[in-house]
Amino acid sequence: MEFLYELWLGKPAWMWLVFMTLVFSLLAFDLGVLGKRREKKATASGAEHPQEISISASLKLSVFYIGVALLFGAWVWYTLGAQSGISYLTAFAVEKALALDNVFVISVIFGALAIPRHLQHRVLFWGILGVIVLRGIMIGLGTALVTQFDWIMWIFGAFLLLTGIKLLFTKESESETPDLSNHFMVRVLRRFVPISPKLDGQKFLTKLPDAAGRLRVHATPLLLALLIVEAADVIFAVDSIPAVFAITQDPFLVYTSNIFAILGLRALYFALAALVHRFEALKPALALVLVFIGGKIFYTQFYGKMDPAISLAVTLSILLGGVLVSLWKTRGEGPKTAA
Repeated sequence: MEFLYELWLGKPAWMWLVFMTLVFSLLAFDLGVLGKRREKKATASGAEHPQEISISASLKLSVFYIGVALLFGAWVWYTLGAQSGISYLTAFAVEKALALDNVFVISVIFGALAIPRHLQHRVLFWGILGVIVLRGIMIGLGTALVTQFDWIMWIFGAFLLLTGIKLLFTKESESETPDLSNHFMVRVLRRFVPISPKLDGQKFLTKLPDAAGRLRVHATPLLLALLIVEAADVIFAVDSIPAVFAITQDPFLVYTSNIFAILGLRALYFALAALVHRFEALKPALALVLVFIGGKIFYTQFYGKMDPAISLAVTLSILLGGVLVSLWKTRGEGPKTAA
């Protein structure tokens, strides 16, 4: 059992094993227990499809995931010390807030591809598996760069400052519906398989006759949605990963905070997709967080590390302020029907 105590990316292998066991247990619980429960309810009611996740169920499941993430943070605090615990919580708060911005984009993707609500959870579930791998690769590369080149943090800081300032002064139209027919992932997929114009239940691939009447494998819009959502996550990770490296350069804390934030986002999506219009002040709050974190990098380079407790307090204050202002400005507005 000595291999459990061997260091892997700065931490004993057993700590990584605990984390991965917890993550895959949560995914198995979601797919197995909750998925089968929805199917049984659909069968009992005579419905053709599994029940959609309601807003109340989405909120309850999200609270559960946040609770698990916070308990994991308490374990990190107990195992690695207060500084690591505070760094994890700060990174989780930043990642969670930045991940919320994904909700509108994902909702637009589902709407553009006409993915019904009862199939959206399937895309998001398999999407998280891709995120676990892709974020791991990106964080591994980021760790290697930060370790080998100290000056890379200056680039991260400038990037975050410019991104935050741009986000502050950029206005996006919610009415814009993107044309995904020429999306990069669509062009790549077409090189390998033709794309079916219609869904085929929960299938990512289906067989359709070609001009000669022979059955050929086609990608369904469900697979297309999955690939575009994954591509969108990679784009968002370009912002979020440098932000977390500005908080901590410990790959264990960076990776675990990333994954727990994304896990909870999938659960919260169905509520936020209907309520996202009520968080109009969240985007400028996120911009201010990016500016603060970018400025924190330059402060660290000139004067030394900022107290992690101050960083956590400022981050949470900005985000909480954005949420409260949003709710106050949109008071009285109800949920909107998601795609």
